[in-house]
Amino acid sequence: MNSTTAVKWFKDIALTDRTSVGGKGASLGELTRAGIRVPPGFVVPVTTFETFISTLDPGGKIRHSITALQGSDLSALSVAAGGIRARIIAHTMPGEIGESIAAAYRAIAADEKDAPVAIRSSATSEDSDDASFAGLQDTYLWVRGEAAVLAHVRKCWASLYNTESVAYRHRLKLPEEQVAMAVVVQRMVLARSAGVMFTRSPTTGDRSIIVIESAWGLGSALVSGEVTPDRFVVNKVTGEITQRTISPKLVRHTPDLAKGGVIEENVSQELQSLSSLSDAEIKELAATAKSVERHYGSAQDIEWAVAEADGKSVIYLLQSRPETVWSAKDAAPIAKPQATAFDHVFAALAHRKS
Repeated sequence: MNSTTAVKWFKDIALTDRTSVGGKGASLGELTRAGIRVPPGFVVPVTTFETFISTLDPGGKIRHSITALQGSDLSALSVAAGGIRARIIAHTMPGEIGESIAAAYRAIAADEKDAPVAIRSSATSEDSDDASFAGLQDTYLWVRGEAAVLAHVRKCWASLYNTESVAYRHRLKLPEEQVAMAVVVQRMVLARSAGVMFTRSPTTGDRSIIVIESAWGLGSALVSGEVTPDRFVVNKVTGEITQRTISPKLVRHTPDLAKGGVIEENVSQELQSLSSLSDAEIKELAATAKSVERHYGSAQDIEWAVAEADGKSVIYLLQSRPETVWSAKDAAPIAKPQATAFDHVFAALAHRKS
């Protein structure tokens, strides 16, 4: 493996590359190529993961052991998965792989020493139209320095064997040999506000609206459920903000600039009840969501952040994945009506006439 294959840049990735860079990586590449503003980054592809695993487990015993656990109780599965994670985290990164990842990290850091990055798992089966692995594998925010980046890439690889992820694969009967892990390494955005948005209502499935949820600071506070977000509903056709709910936002996640990682802090009383987005930002987010949905041709679940630059707000998309809940309901077959007594009578009469 050489430096040109150990990592792949977003600009060189399309949605059709999902099998090599995972759902998250493919989506970020697709968004970048579509001209959507995405923080710069690269993907450590599946081939690099496979090379790493082959040095750890040349006989392929790890995948065989996971397959053999089908039908096992959760306790046995948890013990086995925990042992695999520990081996991956402790295993030395092969030199050429480590050098390639470190060089790519230096490139996105540019002139900033130890620039902060997000390191996010991107499993090859995740974020597909019929399955969502969101939250089952690990994400690490505000990671700084080459050594920390390499360590957290291994942690992401290890999270492919989180107990919840393995149990979910078993439930869907996904072949273990088809499951692998790519890792996204992406420059962090110092978010003033962040959140998620849906191009159809997550509660009713209404396709005519966009729902935006927002909170102060990094989006991790919202995703983890530690804060009740502001909520805005935008009409797709008119662009009108038809509903707004401003929630008391008591805490926010911010970067730990000294140690790396993320810390929780209290929100000042004056900001708690203020809208975390301006009307102009809400409308720009909604317009961006419409563009993304149009590009993909299906309803999307989108992560975003707003940063401040030169006194102006700048919106970044951090991820877009297919909406799965209502799409699955749309795809469900409609049951055929059962035969009734009247149907039998009608059929008998028709038979006599014939």
